[in-house]
Amino acid sequence: QVQFVESGGGLVQPGGSLRLSCAASGRILSIPGMGWYRQAPGKQRELVASITKDGSTNYRDSVKERFTISRDDAKKMVYLQMNSLKPEDTAVYYCNAPWDGDRETYWGQGTQVTVSS
Repeated sequence: QVQFVESGGGLVQPGGSLRLSCAASGRILSIPGMGWYRQAPGKQRELVASITKDGSTNYRDSVKERFTISRDDAKKMVYLQMNSLKPEDTAVYYCNAPWDGDRETYWGQGTQVTVSS
């Protein structure tokens, strides 16, 4: 069983920053290519950032230049640094392995990010 546990969300004012963390545990020797997703109320879940095993990154246009994804393989952790946050970034954020065939079984509880004044 593989588990991803997200943390670090909260309430922040527009323009503020948050750093999300994702801890991998269970039957996993090394973390695969990973991604951060988000789901806003009434909207579909979307992939906002991804990072391959060799560290190549990709971002959704709406978060480019504001979000940075990173990984620490030794700690089996993945991070999402979010700067210049906007109200439209409000969502529940999840981490998962977008290229893994069993990813649908890995979804965690997510962490709520609320951007509001």
